[in-house]
Amino acid sequence: MLELNHVYLILNQNDRPLVKDFSYVLSPGDKTAIIGEEGNGKSTLLKFIYDSSLVENYCTCKGTVITNNYKIGYLQQFLDSKWNYEPVLNYFLKSSPEAEVDYEKYNLFGEILKILAKVGLSEDVLEDNYLISYLSGGEKVKLQLCKLLLEKNDVLLLDEPTNDLDIETLSWLEKFIISAKQPVIFVSHDETLLENTANTIIHLEQLKKKSDSSYVIAKMGYKEYVETRLRKIENQNQQAGNELRNYKAEIQTLKQIKSKVQHANPGRTNRMNSLLAQEKKLDERTLTHKADIEEAINIKFHSDISIPNGKTVLDLELDDLRVGNKVLAKEVSLFVQGPEHIVIVGQNGAGKTTLVKSIYNVLKTRNDIRLGYMPQNYSDILNEKQKAIDFLRVENFSESYIRTFMGNMKFTSDEMFSLIQELSGGQKAKLLLMKMILNDCNVLLLDEPTRNLSPLSNPIIRNILTNYQGAIISVSHDRKYINEVCQKAYWFDERGLVQINIDDAVKGKKPKTLSK
Repeated sequence: MLELNHVYLILNQNDRPLVKDFSYVLSPGDKTAIIGEEGNGKSTLLKFIYDSSLVENYCTCKGTVITNNYKIGYLQQFLDSKWNYEPVLNYFLKSSPEAEVDYEKYNLFGEILKILAKVGLSEDVLEDNYLISYLSGGEKVKLQLCKLLLEKNDVLLLDEPTNDLDIETLSWLEKFIISAKQPVIFVSHDETLLENTANTIIHLEQLKKKSDSSYVIAKMGYKEYVETRLRKIENQNQQAGNELRNYKAEIQTLKQIKSKVQHANPGRTNRMNSLLAQEKKLDERTLTHKADIEEAINIKFHSDISIPNGKTVLDLELDDLRVGNKVLAKEVSLFVQGPEHIVIVGQNGAGKTTLVKSIYNVLKTRNDIRLGYMPQNYSDILNEKQKAIDFLRVENFSESYIRTFMGNMKFTSDEMFSLIQELSGGQKAKLLLMKMILNDCNVLLLDEPTRNLSPLSNPIIRNILTNYQGAIISVSHDRKYINEVCQKAYWFDERGLVQINIDDAVKGKKPKTLSK
């Protein structure tokens, strides 16, 4: 159905290979997930498959994509900002922000309404004055999914469709991918979705400090792939260790025998020649090498970072929460004390990010806590024109220490001195986490902390945050994060906040009443 033959993708900036001699055939029924660390070329590969011109400005491309005249639908990672000042309805009636409205598409209005209902978007968004900029991040993803469904494509390419989606829509998306008649290739950081949907894995890795690349194609589910990969690595490393120990023992034994022969009877040339021949055979032996894989990130908070039990971290009381003149919720109250780990859940567009910003404005004035903040939009606190390493400069830490720290998070030397705007979303998230560690933050305010981190890094991040002795106030739709890291959960909607149990939060289950 869709064939990729001998694809090479090489970054122009530093000649770093992202994909090398990659070939793959997408078949009917395939639900193929592309996984790998941040900056490994997942999105670039998807763009290349859809339209190579999308990557030619930063990447040297070789190879062919044979589409066999199938129609390909592509959900890009970020909706073009040029759409922001267009009415939502125009997104369905125009091929691009610059194009003219195709009035014939008004005939699809009834179908548009049905598709909006499928993904949980109100038909009110189709009103003339409702601009795309009014939509939340998750609602914009839903909008893109709606257009793909309307276009009736033969193949679907989805780049981070799970970003910012609420749990209810995530569950819908899982069912959609599983039941889709079209084959799907997708990139996602949501491990639960990967486990529930993928039947083929493409794993892109960067090796030798990102000077080389490799890939694995496995016709199996995500969970099975991870378990199989870990067993293979463990067995290979064990075999390599055993062979190396045996080799060293044989070499040592041979040296001892040679020494005895030389000392006892220097003239026994036949015996010595035999020993030298054995030694040559040992030197020519091919040993199993340790698995050549991309190393995991290495990061943790200092063990003495904590906040006293029972200390009031937040005592929030708002008559209402607003965006401009629009009231999002009334009587919003939240009490958090150390060292609680809490998560706020709710549907897309409810105002959770606005609530987080309000909490930030309260907490940033406190001088009795050390606050770490990760907003949903990283540019709220990151200077995109600043070098990555300069953002991490903290008093009492040398540049060599910071460079080592960044190296442990898999930043290359080039990336350390790159402008922040040149980094991937996952690398920016790592920068913010590293800053919190360097600043010894004992309260973390996190808006979707795991959404841009790879599914292979996320278990490590979750473990770090689970064992963190400070307080965490977070918004998340990551079901594994909610289940593993958080001790309390709150549902947020127009009625305010109410505590719910963790299991209901993982399911995205809305409480029937909001009694407090």
